[in-house]
This record gives sequence, structure tokens and C-alpha cells, in this order.
Amino acid sequence: MKQFSGIPASPGIAIGRAFVFFDDEGVQVPSYSISASDVGSEWSRLVIAIDKAKVEVELLRDRARDEMGDEQSAIFDAHLLMMQDPDLFERMESSLKSNLRNIEWVILQLEQELVQQLSEIDDPYIRERTSDIHDVSKRILNHLLFRERMTLDDLKDDVVLVAHDLLPSDLISMNRDHVKAIVMDQGGRTSHTAILARAFEVPAVLGLGNVMKSLHAADLLIVDGKSGIVIVEPDDATLELYEGMRDRFIERERTLIADALDIVSTKDGKRVFLKANIEVPEEARAALRNGADGVGLFRSEFLFLQPGRVPDEDEQTRAYSEVLQVMKDRPVTIRTLDLGGDKALAELTDYSEKNPLLGWRAIRFCLSRQDIFRTQLRAILRASVHGDVRIMFPMISGVEELELSLALLGLAREDCDKRGIPYRKDIPTGIMIEIPSAAMTSDILAQHADFFSIGTNDLIQYTIAVDRGNERVAYLHQPFHPAVLRLIQRTIDAAHAAGISVGLCGEMAADPYAAIVLLGLGLDEFSMSGVSIPETKRLFRGVLAADARVIAGKVMTMTSPAEIEGYLKTRIDAESGTLR
Repeated sequence: MKQFSGIPASPGIAIGRAFVFFDDEGVQVPSYSISASDVGSEWSRLVIAIDKAKVEVELLRDRARDEMGDEQSAIFDAHLLMMQDPDLFERMESSLKSNLRNIEWVILQLEQELVQQLSEIDDPYIRERTSDIHDVSKRILNHLLFRERMTLDDLKDDVVLVAHDLLPSDLISMNRDHVKAIVMDQGGRTSHTAILARAFEVPAVLGLGNVMKSLHAADLLIVDGKSGIVIVEPDDATLELYEGMRDRFIERERTLIADALDIVSTKDGKRVFLKANIEVPEEARAALRNGADGVGLFRSEFLFLQPGRVPDEDEQTRAYSEVLQVMKDRPVTIRTLDLGGDKALAELTDYSEKNPLLGWRAIRFCLSRQDIFRTQLRAILRASVHGDVRIMFPMISGVEELELSLALLGLAREDCDKRGIPYRKDIPTGIMIEIPSAAMTSDILAQHADFFSIGTNDLIQYTIAVDRGNERVAYLHQPFHPAVLRLIQRTIDAAHAAGISVGLCGEMAADPYAAIVLLGLGLDEFSMSGVSIPETKRLFRGVLAADARVIAGKVMTMTSPAEIEGYLKTRIDAESGTLR
């Protein structure tokens, strides 16, 4: 039995067999010397592997043509041509004979050479073809090494997903019926993997370092997403202990959900609104089951994270309409496209940026690609007839960006008017406060917005200058840093002075210590992963808003995160949801 400790990213306990997902750059390719007499057998192994890979690609090409059309299937035609290129065969044969190394090593070296050559070419289209080289190389290597190549939507059995890293598109496309937990080398609590895991109510432990190298397919794993513990091949006593803990957790969640369907007020009568953050339309029903008062953040990127395609206006309209119809009269806040940074897409965004988190992303991308932006705005307007929709612009840094965004929304309205398309005329428009410059000028921005939503995941990142996806500096991602709390207080005060509401849609909203402070600072709405709503409702029902104001006032006089956290732990019992 082995035990590993990582970052608790999504609560819950799962017990299952490991599925080790090798779709990353951390997989080791064997390297060893061969004799001249082995060249023939190594070459035969290559030919067999390429033949198998061709069959696989032909099936993918035919499926792509049937489901998506000729443009998408052409990608696989290019892969087939690559596997028949006589020049590549000649280079592989030459390397095999001159280096006398195994064929896997030869393929890897050739891949690296080709990628380096393409990376030095100015044409961005040609540079992007490096992904095709990676794909073909990995496909052939998988057959040589007898590794089954499987996408996460192909899963047929219940598994614990083990990976070095996962892209948002990996999680969106995975078969969520069969992924019972996620264990990952990289990532932190505010990474997009963590956010999606909580949204899908899948227990997850991230930031484990190199645990993937210590696990094997079909290992029995216990994953405790609340404590951040992963146990490999547990003994009988440990297995029985965690089975009991899992059953009690499930029962407790069932009880909390039953209570969560009622509205929530503090003990002294302050109404508190709790909304859900969602990634995909299917989550809207789960949000309702968890007692959400609406959707405080609908991340619209999911439609754009499918490689090889950009969703059209009709497709977007259907997705937004589905959520509005499910939520009925409850408000739904749709955040406009927030691509770039750690949500890059080759077809749209720029992978070559040296610092993408500070670069061409979110509203900056949308304002430069107004064709895509106006299409999305028209889709939201068209969907608005189905419910109470609000539009929110991300990563606004100053009033000029907000004014231009509102002008483009006006043009989208004109487009709909010309086409005779009905839409709600009174759609509230707001912004995310997630950049220090926006928080510092929130009094100015409040004159042009109908509401604010504070995005603390990025606000903390940009205020403290810490990459929230980098496990080496994850300890610096401190929500109780006095600078962060002062920016939040400033934003709330500015919003109220202007007569507009202010919510918070970052991970702080679901933290019991932070939630009490935010309540005391006067926050109007809390938005979080749906699975966190029942627990947070229980917390607020057990406190006085007056006590929360006293606690917040005391916190705002303190000078360090450690002092603040220490004080909050003496005042708030996170387990029972009561104040001491």
C-alpha cells in the first residue's frame, strides 16, 4: 500500500481501478542499442506499426467525413500521406542504420527534428502543422509499444482517471458516466481541471508531482478529494474504512441537497443569493437539484474548445436557450468568450505568445475578432426570449474596453432588428472584475455597468503575480492577502454607491471562511460550483449577518494572510457551519 498527498481539488471519495491516460509529453520512449543484424527486424516492426496506424486513421477519416464533412476529414488524409512519404521513410532507414538504435528512438528523434524545422518557419499555418507530426508519431509509437490509444469519450468501464495533465477539452469530451475520480500530476485548486471536476461532481486530487510514474493500469485507488489523499492498492482495513467514509459522505450530501431546495437567509433575516457556475448546458439541471438561485457564471468557452471547428450562431443559440429553458425564471449570466491564456485553441488563439495569461485573451481577443464576438452576441440575444439572461464581459481593464463592448452589443441588436429576430430589450449587461485596474477604477466602471461579478481566481493571480496553474508557486495563491481583500471591498463599495449589485464567482465564494468575510463586506450574490451550494446554504443559515460584519471589520485591520486565516479558524467552525 502506498499513499500520496496532493491538492484537494474536488470533494468526494471514490474507489476504483486506475486508467492511466498517456496523452501527454511525459511518457518515456525506450532507447537502447541494436546490432546491425537487428536492423531488418526493427524495420519490420515499423512497417507493421504503420500499417495498423493507417487502418486506425482511415476509420477516423471516414467517421469525420460522415459526422463533420470533408474539411475535417482532410486532416486525416494529411496524416495518411505523411505515413506514406518516401522521404520520411528514407530518413528513418538512414538513421536506423547509422545510429543502430531501436526504431522508437529513431521515430522520436525524427519527430523532434521536423518540429524544430517547422517552428523556425514564419508562416503560422505551417508552424501549426507540428501538431500533425506529434499525432502521427504518437500513433505509430503507441502501436510499437503496444499502448492502446483511447480518447476519454471511449471509456466503457468505471475508472479513476490518472494523467500528467489534462486540457479543458479533454474533460469536456470525456465520458463522465465512467470517470469516478481524477488524479493528476499537475494543476491546483483554481486550475480549469479543478473547476471542471467540481462542476461535474467528480472527486479530484491534483498537483501530485510525478505520481503518474508510480501508478499502473488497473491499480486499485482510493481518492479522497477533500483531504487530497490518494491511496494505491489499499489493504483490507483501509479499504473498509474508506468505503464507510464514502457512504457517509454520500448520505450527508443527500441530506444537504434536500435542505438546499429552500431559499436561504441568515439567522437575523438577511436573504442570501447563491448561484451556480456552469461549464456546459447539462450542468443546469444539476444546479437546480443543488438549490441554485440561478446561474451566476455560464462559461461559454465549451462550444469553442472542440478542435477544428468554430460554432456557428445557430449552434450557440441552441446551447444558451437550453440553459435558459432549464432555469426557467431564474437569472442566467452568460460570460462572453474567454479564450486565450490557459484556454488556447489553435484555430483561434496564438500559441506563440511568451506570456499568454497577460496577452491576447478574453475581451481583448473578442474586440480584435469582432466577427466572432458579434456572432456570439447575436446568439445570446436570440436565446434571450427563453428566459432571464444577463451578459457579462470578462477581463475588462478599463472603461474604453467596456464602452467598445457595449457598442458592439448595440450593433448586434441592430443585426437582429434588420433580420426581424425578436429578443429581450432589457438585458442587463455587466463586467467581471478580475484585474486590479478594474477594481481600482470600479467607481468609474460602475457608471456604465448594470452589475459587477468579482472573478477572484484571476484577481488573486494578477494582484499577487502568481500563476494559479503552476504548482511550484501555488502556495502564493492567497485569497486572504490584504491586497486582495481591499480590492474586493473597494469594488463592493463602488458598486453599492452606484446602486448596482455585485456578486463573486471565484472559488472564494464556496470557502466557508471567505464566505463569512464576503457576507460581512456586503456581497450581494455568491456563485460557485453547484456541488458547493448545499454546504454553503447550511453555513449561512447558522450565522448572523451582524456577526459576519464584525468578523469582516476585524479582518480588514489585519496585515497578513496567516494572521487572517488564524483568526477566522478561531471564529468559524467550517465543519459544523457555526460561529464560535
